[in-house]
Amino acid sequence: MKSRFLPNVKSNRLVETRNAIARFIAYSGPALIVSIGYMDPGNYGTDIQGGASFGYSLLWVVWLSSAMAMMIQYLSGKLGIATNMSLAEILRKKLGRKTLVIPYWLSTELVITATDLAEYLGTVIALNLLFNVPLIYAAVFGAVDVIIILGLTSRRFRLLEQLFLLFVSIISFGYLYEIFTVRPDPREIFIHSFVPGFASSHELFIGVGIIGATVMPHVVFLHSALTKERSQGKNIEEKKRMRKFHLAETIIVLTIAGMINAAILIMSAVAFGSSGSQVESISEAYKTLVPIFGLVAGTVFLVTLLSSGLASSVAGTLAGQVVMEGFLDKKINVWLRRIVTRFINVIPTTIAIFFGFDPLQILVYSQVILSLLIPLAIVPLIVFTADKNVMGEFVNRKITSAIAISFALIIIAFDSYILISG
Repeated sequence: MKSRFLPNVKSNRLVETRNAIARFIAYSGPALIVSIGYMDPGNYGTDIQGGASFGYSLLWVVWLSSAMAMMIQYLSGKLGIATNMSLAEILRKKLGRKTLVIPYWLSTELVITATDLAEYLGTVIALNLLFNVPLIYAAVFGAVDVIIILGLTSRRFRLLEQLFLLFVSIISFGYLYEIFTVRPDPREIFIHSFVPGFASSHELFIGVGIIGATVMPHVVFLHSALTKERSQGKNIEEKKRMRKFHLAETIIVLTIAGMINAAILIMSAVAFGSSGSQVESISEAYKTLVPIFGLVAGTVFLVTLLSSGLASSVAGTLAGQVVMEGFLDKKINVWLRRIVTRFINVIPTTIAIFFGFDPLQILVYSQVILSLLIPLAIVPLIVFTADKNVMGEFVNRKITSAIAISFALIIIAFDSYILISG
């Protein structure tokens, strides 16, 4: 005999599930915004060179980098939820003296400058190839893209998050199409996803670049600031619920970002590695892609690059703002910061373009610089999230800290080898 209470139980569970989904959607946004840092033009530069030069062999680095990113961004967001402070604010408080705070802040600004360089170049290259705009004019227009977007969304942050959802969707569906078009070898994908190793110093150099393009220091600072805003005025139980939503969003969104990264490298391995073409620039990648797989494949590639450049530029500007305000403990004029962040790269980039320097090489080297500066963000992050005095009930479990320390040591080991080997 069926219980007369069973329908009510099912109904209650359905209502609870719907409420949980609604709360998750209401919370979501921070990981979505920072995820664009894991599929920005720097990823295009390193993944294209990696795939074109070494086929599928660096695919394991992409997956490893994605796992590192997922752990680090989880810790960053958890820090903001637990403390109601950003990573930059806690660093300022812990360092104390201006003689320590100012150099740390300037080093972090160097990270943001290298990041913005890659994002700015991605927009410039995409405009040049997609609309046949001369590089010099594209450089000028690319200087104001982030100002226009943030100006249109400045009064509604949720609108900005929805815009990021659009950009991520364009990139995701674009690379789904590209993978369907190039038809990669599943066996090769499987093998090189699990077999690590570097065959040469150049392959190692590109591998470090992939790590630098994936584990982005500026979005580590940004994530803690975004979750900090979400946690204002929340009690401990609400924060615990937020932490669960934060974990779920971080896993879902950064898994998608990792798959996009892998797709860029796989597409490059099939399209450029098998063709025997020496792809030394993104424009060469586009020109090589079109004859092999058609104009649509080439256009989709450029549209995803443009979406990546625009969205990551906005994320970089937001990161610059929270870093400056966090370290200096001063409210910065939003428009001044946006203009400074964007134009700081316009002059050197325009000069580089004018003298014919290869934008792809600039992209790759900027990502290696980022990799060398990753410890500035992740070392204090791991220390703070393992400190019960800082985190309270949200302190890391021992296994969490052990995994995070292992990831940090891997990154530092790669960086040290690059520095020693020159």
